[in-house]
This record gives sequence, structure tokens and C-alpha cells, in this order.
Amino acid sequence: MRKEFRIGLFLLVLALTGLFVSSSAPPAADMGRPMTAAEQQWVDSVFTGLTPEQRLGQLFMVAAYSNKDRKHVQYTEFLVKNYGIGGLMFLQGGPRRQANLTNRYQAAAKVPLLIAMDAEWGLDMRLDSSMHFAKGMTLGAMNDDEYVYQMGREIALNLKTLGVHVSFSPVIDVNSNPSNPVIGNRSFGEDKEQVAARGVRYISGLQDHGVLAVVKHFPGHGDTDVDSHVALPVINSDLARLTNIDLYPFRKAIDQGVMGVMVGHLYVPLLDTSRTLSATISPNLVTGLLKEKMGFRGLVFTDALNMKSVSNLYKAGELDALALLAGNDVLLFSEDVPMAIQKIKEAIASGKIAQADVDARVRKMLRAKFWAGLNRYRPIDVPNLMQNLNRPLSRMVQQQIYEHAVTVVKNEDDILPFQRLDTLRIASITIGSQADTYRETMGKYQSGPVYAVPNRYAPDSTFSRISRQLAPYNVVVVSLHNMNNTPTHNYGLGDGALKFLKTLQANPRLKTVVVLFGNAYALKNVETSRNLVCGYEDNFASQLVVPQVLFGALPAKGRLPVTVSENLKYGQGLPTPDFRRLRYGTPEEVGLDSRILAQIDNVALEAVAYAAAPGCQVLVAKDGMVVFDKSYGFYTYDKEQAVNNGTLYDLASVTKVAGTLQAIMWLKDEGRLNLDEKVATYLPELKTTNKKDMTVREVLMHHAGLKPGIPTWERTITSSGPKPEFYASTESAQFSREVTPNLFSASSSDDTVWNWVQESALLPKVKGKYPVEYSDLSFIVMKRLAEKLLQQPLEQFLAKQFYQPLGLGSMTYNPLDKFPKSCIAPTENDNYYRHTLLQGSVHDQTAALVGGVGGHAGLFANANDLAVLMQMNLQNGRYGGQRYFQTPVVAEFARGTEAGSRRGLGWDRGDPSKPSGPTSNLSPASTFGHTGFTGTCVWMDPENKILYIFLSNRVYPDANNKKLVQYNIRTRIHDVIYKALQKT
Repeated sequence: MRKEFRIGLFLLVLALTGLFVSSSAPPAADMGRPMTAAEQQWVDSVFTGLTPEQRLGQLFMVAAYSNKDRKHVQYTEFLVKNYGIGGLMFLQGGPRRQANLTNRYQAAAKVPLLIAMDAEWGLDMRLDSSMHFAKGMTLGAMNDDEYVYQMGREIALNLKTLGVHVSFSPVIDVNSNPSNPVIGNRSFGEDKEQVAARGVRYISGLQDHGVLAVVKHFPGHGDTDVDSHVALPVINSDLARLTNIDLYPFRKAIDQGVMGVMVGHLYVPLLDTSRTLSATISPNLVTGLLKEKMGFRGLVFTDALNMKSVSNLYKAGELDALALLAGNDVLLFSEDVPMAIQKIKEAIASGKIAQADVDARVRKMLRAKFWAGLNRYRPIDVPNLMQNLNRPLSRMVQQQIYEHAVTVVKNEDDILPFQRLDTLRIASITIGSQADTYRETMGKYQSGPVYAVPNRYAPDSTFSRISRQLAPYNVVVVSLHNMNNTPTHNYGLGDGALKFLKTLQANPRLKTVVVLFGNAYALKNVETSRNLVCGYEDNFASQLVVPQVLFGALPAKGRLPVTVSENLKYGQGLPTPDFRRLRYGTPEEVGLDSRILAQIDNVALEAVAYAAAPGCQVLVAKDGMVVFDKSYGFYTYDKEQAVNNGTLYDLASVTKVAGTLQAIMWLKDEGRLNLDEKVATYLPELKTTNKKDMTVREVLMHHAGLKPGIPTWERTITSSGPKPEFYASTESAQFSREVTPNLFSASSSDDTVWNWVQESALLPKVKGKYPVEYSDLSFIVMKRLAEKLLQQPLEQFLAKQFYQPLGLGSMTYNPLDKFPKSCIAPTENDNYYRHTLLQGSVHDQTAALVGGVGGHAGLFANANDLAVLMQMNLQNGRYGGQRYFQTPVVAEFARGTEAGSRRGLGWDRGDPSKPSGPTSNLSPASTFGHTGFTGTCVWMDPENKILYIFLSNRVYPDANNKKLVQYNIRTRIHDVIYKALQKT
């Protein structure tokens, strides 16, 4: 069949299909529309002020780098000054360096330069110190197109900040070839409708915010297996595929008003029989198909003219002239601008191309510059550049993309998301480097180990060693990191790792979950896994989101955007439920201003600098999302060991609400405890004491006449040391309660203290009533009552009913039974009772005397685990897909009990009678929580759903240190949270 006949038939079919009906593009993209008066005046004045050679220069966009030497900069500036090039395409470097160079080049330009970048997934595609959003495959996995628009918007705003006007994105190639080495995860996927829809939203996100979008790679680069950077790919599509699939997204983009199209370096035999005739220099494709039949009137860009697939075939300058002859408007990445201009001038002189046609393209370029605002050019604000680029909303959009993309591909064991954390013993294994965020986030949900194998090609012995340590676990999660996009190299998956996975999956005792942080096509290597999750990319956001999906803090929403194999098809993806566990994300997502919230740093660092505490942890959550979780300072003032988010702190009186009160509320919720019943009904031994008439409610309100405290430990020592009837230096059946690792109290010490409480005097009444007086004795009484009704020790009940199901690995009494000292911040250097530095032994003396488990003190935890427990309370007992309370008992206990009192039932509240109480004056009156003597607090706001935790060891080395209160550290941080609360 003759070439001319085949081309004619092709174009006829296109017309008959109705695919190329004339479009009505928006005015901003329609370079054929009449110009406004202002636009006409500017274009005419600029055009007439240019020499013929300078006009040709406007059609060139030269590569520029901000990480090259002075010679490169000087030559680029030479081209700007002497050849009047129209623009620059910036490649590698850094934002600040690029901004400085952009200002320099713009100052040298007679006509402001049109600056472009490849920013498919953000500035990070080309620049260091920049944000990465998501590649096309990740966007294709999402269940909502809207986030594609949001990403386009954020990228546009960043580009504009950096003085960039053109983005060579999005890629709208329909990718149907798993062996494609260059498109792969840059494409939205294999479905033309999805590719078109997401491409359109991306275009709108860019162009609605002032950046010219350039779709690529026309006429479609998806069905290739050759990298066009090194060789010329052949598109062997038949007429039906090219028409109905590859060109479909470009048609939709043109209808949407896309302002730029990039022609790929592709060989399309259907349209040109010459083996060396790339689409870039094909008049049939560029002019005949794109411009005439498809009606595109925007800017047509060549792909980079230095790419070896085409540059090796021509002498300097020839390729540029051929590209212009083919119909391209902008010549990208010319290797020799002076020679190219000479060749174009020769083509004009010989009549191969009309001067009027060239002039029209120059005017089109100028119109694009006018649209981009270059008629009002302003230099980049370099001093504020990084602050302006690091927009908090960008981080929010980045995370939301992965929240909607992460895909549960298989869940054959019906184990995802993990629910019963008291029955699942989970170990995690990361294979590949740079998995820190993933490991840290997994640790927030599970107490099991995370084994790291940094080398993807580790030997079998490494995996064998880990296998031997998995005996205590019934679930193992293996995550694959630091992969690549090379199909021929198994995407960077080592044989040893794949063999290890098969061994794990063959173990009937283990349920294995495989998580792939990479190209979805790599799933074919692990498709036999019964439980399979795809995170698509390996970065901060994906590593933060995937564990949340695994544990049900976020529902899985994504679906495979490509067919991987016969067993893993396009669209495959299992939705999973939201278990209402704590999530981790950005302040803006829940209506907090991150820049104001960052002021917490100032207050916390002030606390450390002024020795209010050697270190601390601060956590803030809103709407069930942790948006601030940081550690400051050190364990001690000698600054030898830094505090981290895993550090355990002595919670002191926060134990009252995190421990004993949980049991009391549970008993009330179960109908086993009447708040208005006398305590003596449950503890008959009180019937013969002065406490026979106090009710449970009065005790919880600190309104029962109990004294704040009574002598306990003081009765057990003399000036010469511990009394032998109370203590021994070694553990035995008679002395079984650990006070410190080298001191044990009598096994009967709990009963002894209880007897002292029974014998204690009451406060005097005022006007016939006991005053509200905060008392540790109240919770000693409540612990005794709880253990009587529960028929088991308090610590055992709490662990089984709350801490283990909630996955609270760090929350415990007597932490030295489970953790080394190095995990625990020390408290006081006790020189009056225990005569030792307390590290892992409870600070409260009465709690220590009874073996570390007091009703009023004794718990240790890190901020994250305390937050989980308190979030469950803030959610009225619902958490992780389970109900811990069946009735709104928490709300009942948290309510104020009487006018003028800050006490709820066990819970503390803000003090309405004082201008500077324990809570921020900006918080509502419904805020409830507690503080602790060691420098701790937790506050919950049910109206705004805000949770705030502060943990410190302000009592180190001396409990007389009052600076934390003196400088009002905890309350000032609380103030910052409410100042950051954005008004809607």
C-alpha cells in the first residue's frame, strides 16, 4: 500500500469516527482567538522591536542547570544576550541556585524568558531540597480525580514561586506495555478514560493557577519497550488502537484547553515509512494530524532535541530546522543554537518554510509569554523562596494522594487491617534502605520488633538469621523498599529476598503480608503472596500512610491502574474499613495552622534551655489525627542521651485517669458499680471507720473529706535507714514488692497502706459539707474498690482489657520488668527515701512502697501510647474497630460536678475561678484530663476534638524544681494549639 494512500485513509477514518471534531478550547489556550487590546499591543511592540534573527531565537528553549560550572552559566547567558532565545528549560540543581540564575538570565534578556521545567511529580523531579508529590501510576491508583487537580495546583504554585511558567506535564500516554522502560510509572495507567480524566484534572490544576501545561508524548508513548532517550521506539499500533486509545487522551486534553503538546521521539510506520523519521520531525504527525485534524492551536514543543534516538542521525542544526519544518513551535534542548538558526534561515531563504509561518509561531510564543504574565515581569523573591515553596497545604495534598492510592491487592487470610492486637503478635521486616519513616510509624501501632535488612541483595544467611527470631510471632509484615523501575532487573528485588518471602509463605504457622513500595508491575514477582499491599512509591508520605492502612487507621481506597499479570488485573483493589485508630498527618487537614503550631518548638526549647526540665515530649491530635509529635532535650542535663518519641516517662498522677479511672468507668459501664452507693457497700471494712458514709461519687469528686495525703513511707524508715520489718535488699516471698532494683518492700505493704488510709482523719467540714480537696487517697480507695469487684490485680485487668488490645506496648507499671533503663527518662535523685537515682522505678513514694502499682501513680508510657488510650476515651470508648465502653460513660465522668469546682468524676478540668489554671484559657470549659507531679499532663477537648499531651521529667534531679509551673510551659503550649485552630 502506497504511503500517501495509507495516510489519506488514516485521516479519513479519523474524520469519520468524529474523534477530531473542532473543539471550543478556553480562550487562554486558544492561540487562534482574537487578541485583547492589551495583548495585541504588547505582542506587536515586542515583535517589531526584534531583529529577524532575534525573532527566530524566540523559538528556542535551551537547557539550563543550576549545578554546573561557570562556563555553562556564561554560555547560557551568551545565548540569552546574543541570540535572544525565547526560554530556558531548567534541569538539575537546587531551588535557591535556580532562582538566582533565573533572575540573572532574565536581567540579561531583551524579552523576558519563558522558563520551563519537567515537573511531572513536582520540583523534586529535577531539584534537590524540593517536595515530591506522586508519579502518574500513583495518581492512577487513586479513587478520586480531585486530588490530581490539587496536586497540579500545588505544583503550579511552586513553579510560579520559582519563576517557572511551563511544566512539561502531565504524561498522558496510555501505558499498556509492562516492559516500557521510560513511561511505566509516569503514566496514569492502561485505561484511556482514566488517563484522559486524570490528565484533564492535572491540566486544569496547572493552568488555573498560571502555569502552561504541556501534555506528552504525542501521539502516544505507552506501547513501547525502548527508551527514547537512547534509541528510537517504534509504535506498531494499528489504526484502531492509535485512534481509539493512544490519541484519545490528547483529544480530551485539547478539548480541555491544554496550552502545550510535546511531540515524542517515536517512529510511527502507520504515518511515515522512513525508519529515521521521528514523530518530532514528521509533518504528517505534527502539522497534518495534531494541528490540522485535531485542531490544536497552542504551542507544539519538540521533545529534547539532544536525545540520542534522533540527535545521532543529523548534523548540528539540521534536526532543529527539520523540527520547525514539521510544524513544531518551540525547539527544546537544541545542541547548537547558532547553527540551528543558520539552518532555519537557509530553509526560509530556499522557500521550504514561509517567513509568515515563522512569524506566526513567534507571535504565538509571545502570546504565551503574555498569558504567563511576562509583560509584567518581576524577579523571584529569593530571600523568602524556601518558605514560600514549603507550603503546608502541599504536604497535606501529598499525603492525601497516598491515602487514596495505597492498594490492598490481596487479603486472602482476611487479616487486613489488623484488629485484635492482643491476639496478633506482629513482627515487621524491612528489606532495602531508607525505610525509617515506615519503621517509626509501624512502631506507633505495634509493640513487636522491626527487623531492618538495608541491603536489597543481602545473602541468604541474613534472612536465615531473622527467620530464627520469628518463633514468638504469628504475623510477619515484609516491606520491600528502595526499588527501581527497571523491568529487566526485577525492579531491584534481590533473589535472596524473594526466596525468603517464599519460605515465609510456606510456613503454615505464619500469616505473611507483603508490602511493595514501588512500581506496581513489580507485583508479578510476589503475586503468590496471600496478602499483598502496593504503596507504589517509596517516600515519606507513602511510608507514613501504608502502616495506617495496615492497622485500619485509614481505609484502603486504591485500585491497580495497570494489569500486572493474569492474576493481578487492572482495577483490582480491596476496600478496607476505618477502625478509628489514631492517624498521623498534617495540621492543615484538620483545620490547624502548622506555622502557628510550630511555635510549640519555642516554648518547649525554652523549657529545656531554662532547666524547667531536661527534656520532654509534646503530642497534639485533632479529629483523631496526630499532627504534632516531637521530642526535645535530653534525659538529663549532662546531655548524654537525647529524648526520642519512644522514651518512656513516669506519668505520676496521670496514672489516676490512665489507670484506675479506666477500671472504675468500665465497672460503671458494665452496671457493676453504682456511683451513688456508699463505698463501704463494696468495701465492708470501711463500715466501722469515719469513711462509712462516703459515696463513690464523692470520692471521685474529691469531695469525701479525704486528706490530700497521709504519712506512709515516712513510717517505714528511720534516720539510720529502712526498718527491717518493711524492707529487704533481696527479693523473697516475704519481700516481693520492688521499690527499686535493690530494695523490696513487704508483700503485705499494700494492706498496710490500706490500713493507714482507713485510720486517717478526715478534713473538717465547712458549713456542714466537706470541701473539694484533691487527694491521692481518693484513688487509693478506688484501686482497692476496683480490685475487689474485678477479683484480680488492677494492673492485670488494665493490661488485658485495655492496654494489650489497644496495642500499648510502652504503657505499663514497673517498666524495668520489660524495658532497659536506657528507654526510660530518669526522675529524681532521691536522697531521702531510696537514696538512688530513680530510673524506671516510680517516683511517687507511696506507689513505690506498695510495689510500683498505685491507684494514684505508677504508670509509665510514651506520649504516643498515652494518646491512643486517651483518644479511645475522647471517642467514648470506640477505637480500633472495638468498643471498650458500651455507654457514654467517659462523657458522664468528664462533666463538671458542681459550680465553682474544676473536678469531674476522677477527671480534672480547667479552673474557671483562676485566670491561669492548668488548661489554656482559650480551651472550652468542657476540656478534661489530668496533670502529673513529674511534669506531665493530658487534656482533651470534646468540642474541638483536640488531644494534647506533655510529658517531661521536671523532677530531675530535684523535685523542688518549680520552673515548669513558674514559666507556665504546659499551659502556654496549650495556648499555641488554640491559636493555631483556624476559624471556619
